[in-house]
Amino acid sequence: MGSLIIYCRAGFEGECAAEVQAHAAALGVAGYCRATAGSAYVEFNLYEEDAADLLRRLNFADLIFARQMFAAQRVDDLPLGDRVNPLLDALGETQVGEVWVETADTNEAKELQALCRKLAPPLRAELQRRGRLHEGRGDLPRLHVFFLTTASAWVGLSEPDNSSPWYMGIPRLKFPSGAPSRSTLKLDEALLTFLDAKEREKRLRPGMHAVDLGAAPGGWTWQLVQRHLRVVAVDNGPMDQALLDSGVVEQRREDGFRYRPPKPVDWMVCDMVEQPARIARLMADWLAQGWCRECIFNLKLPMKKRYQEVQHCAQIIEQRLSKAGLRYTLRFKQLYHDREEVTGYLSIVER
Repeated sequence: MGSLIIYCRAGFEGECAAEVQAHAAALGVAGYCRATAGSAYVEFNLYEEDAADLLRRLNFADLIFARQMFAAQRVDDLPLGDRVNPLLDALGETQVGEVWVETADTNEAKELQALCRKLAPPLRAELQRRGRLHEGRGDLPRLHVFFLTTASAWVGLSEPDNSSPWYMGIPRLKFPSGAPSRSTLKLDEALLTFLDAKEREKRLRPGMHAVDLGAAPGGWTWQLVQRHLRVVAVDNGPMDQALLDSGVVEQRREDGFRYRPPKPVDWMVCDMVEQPARIARLMADWLAQGWCRECIFNLKLPMKKRYQEVQHCAQIIEQRLSKAGLRYTLRFKQLYHDREEVTGYLSIVER
C-alpha cells in the first residue's frame, strides 16, 4: 500500500496536508500530498517506503487536523454488479477485526452513504466466508473501504490503537437536553479524545474543583457538573439558572483574563473568543503559577496560516513552562464539534 488516507474537516485539507508532510519528513519519509479543497480528506503518497510502515511510526494522537488515518490503495472501475469481490481481492489475505465502509464528511458525498450501508453487510459476509474477519479481535487491523464515487474506493487498514475509535472519525454524541448550549459537546468530545476511561475516572473525581473562564451561558460548566465537580464560572454574561441553583456552581462576574483563584484548583477550562496567542499565554500562566494542574481550552484560528498559528501557540506555552522548570503534556486536536478552531489539552506531569 503506497498511500496514507487522512480524513479531516472540509476546508482544512491544506492544514492537514502540511502537518502530515511535516511529520513524515521528521521521520525521514519522502512523499507528497494531494488535497482537493472541500474534499474532507488528504492523500499522502510515499515515494519508496510502504504506507503501512509509516502508519506504524506516525502517532495519530500527535496529528491536530486528522480525524482518521489508514494505509490504502485505490480501486477503480468497480463493476456495479459485484463491488465486493474486487474490493476484497485488493485487500489480499490480511486478517481483520472490524469493517468500516465510509465516505467523506461532505454534503456532496452524502449520496454515497446509502451505498455504504448497503455494501457493509455483504462485505462482512464475504470476509467471514473467506475466513478473514474475526470481529472483536482488537489486535487485528481494521478494514476501511472509503468510497469516492459509486465505482471508485480506497481500500485500506488502520491500527485500532493508533487511529480514531469512531466510524468516519466522528464521535456520535447526543446533545443533552439539560445543557444550556451546544458548545457543551466540545468539552464532552475533548474529554473523550484526550483522556481514556481510566484517566477520566482518575482525573475527574467527584468533589474536585474547576474554573470555567468565559463560562456563560454554561455549556462547559454543565459538563463539569455532570461529572460532580464544583465549578467557579467566570463571565460577565448571564449563566443558566439551573446551574446556579445546583449548589455546586458559583458565578464570578469578572474578566476571565484578570480572574485569579484564591487557591489552586484541579481544572481550568476556557472557551473565550480571543486571539490564539493571548489564550496560549493565559493557559501557560495558569499552570506556571500553580493555579491549576490541567486545562482544556479552545484556540479560535485566523483565516490564514492556521497550522502555523497553532505551532506558534505551542511555542508560547513551551517557552513559559520550560522557564518555570515544569514538565507537561500538551496536545491539540481539531474536534468534530469544533469549527474554525482547535482544542488544546495541557497538563502538568508529576516528577
